[in-house]
Amino acid sequence: MSISATTRGLRPGVCTSSTRPSSPYDGQLIYETDTNRVAVYDTNAWVYKTPDTTTGSVLQVVSTIKTDSFTTTSLSFVDVTGFSVSITPKFSSSKILVLVTMTVGSQNTSNAHRAKLLRDSTDIAIGDAAGSRTRVSFQDVTTDANQQSFSGVHVLDSPNTTSAVTYKVQVSSNVSGQTVGVNRSKTDTDAATVGRSASTITVMEIAG
Repeated sequence: MSISATTRGLRPGVCTSSTRPSSPYDGQLIYETDTNRVAVYDTNAWVYKTPDTTTGSVLQVVSTIKTDSFTTTSLSFVDVTGFSVSITPKFSSSKILVLVTMTVGSQNTSNAHRAKLLRDSTDIAIGDAAGSRTRVSFQDVTTDANQQSFSGVHVLDSPNTTSAVTYKVQVSSNVSGQTVGVNRSKTDTDAATVGRSASTITVMEIAG
């Protein structure tokens, strides 16, 4: 540790987590350039002292809300426009808690909406492969063509990067020509008894 003439304060020793001082003393401070954390030597162990980087701490939160509607009749998965969120993890060891809530309407009795969560172009939080069944994050059907169902998925993801990642949702219909609507019902009748809604994606970086 040294005294900085510029800042008139104490400056901890600079090292990495693998090049810490070999003969530390109680109270010695270091700054690790690879973890971006400050540690102090306390009773035979290095202890991280940066509060917001202890394991399990929330380092940052990013959220988006989609208030307009979206429809598709595609049997293939397509992006829900305007419904994605990007985050740049501070540490490659961090986890990203992804919380998706969506309201979706689809044709009653015959048609269900299907949805997948993606990190960039990679599907995450989808079911295992099983024959010809479609792997999805969630799927539902409304009991009336003027209703919407409340769906979503929560997952703790491990992107293992400090580069920006984008989380988004794709949807599809499972019956040719049938409409799936996000933030609206399938029929979307213009009446006070029929609602328009909102959907959200919130991502939290959790220190690993």
